[in-house]
Parts: sequence; C-alpha cells; structure tokens
Amino acid sequence: MSDDDELRVELQRLRDENAALKRGAASGIRMKVSEKGALSIYAMGHFPVTLYKEQWLKLLDMSAEIRAFITANETQLKTKEKHSQ
Repeated sequence: MSDDDELRVELQRLRDENAALKRGAASGIRMKVSEKGALSIYAMGHFPVTLYKEQWLKLLDMSAEIRAFITANETQLKTKEKHSQ
C-alpha cells in the first residue's frame, strides 16, 4: 500500500470515528474500550456501565424480553428525572 493509500485509509478512519463521536455527543451517550478490554457506556448515570463483549451481546439478544419486562412492570418501575446541568 502506498503512502497516499495509507493516508486515505487513515483519513477515512478518522472521518468515521468523528461521525461516531458526533452521533454519541448528540445523544449524550458515548462508548469507550476500557483498560481491561470491556465496553464502557458513559452518560447513563453517575458511573459508566461496563460489561465485556459477551455480556453486552447476551443483553442485546434479550432486548425483546427486557422490553416486555419493562412493559409488564411499568407501574412499579420509576423513570429517572433529568437534572439540569
């Protein structure tokens, strides 16, 4: 791969990363790989939510069940109020 090709690839990688960061900033939520190689999601609460890849995938596979549980328990579950910053 020539230097020009490498620069183009790196430029595209940076553009993609920048776009992902902008999307995260718009929602207020951002992701990061932790020092131990886990996925940390920030801006959900005071501390990041950090799980390893297989744990996130297991949760994602259960998304329909989690939504059904929330719906079934709507009256017992509370909504976190947003605090002005």
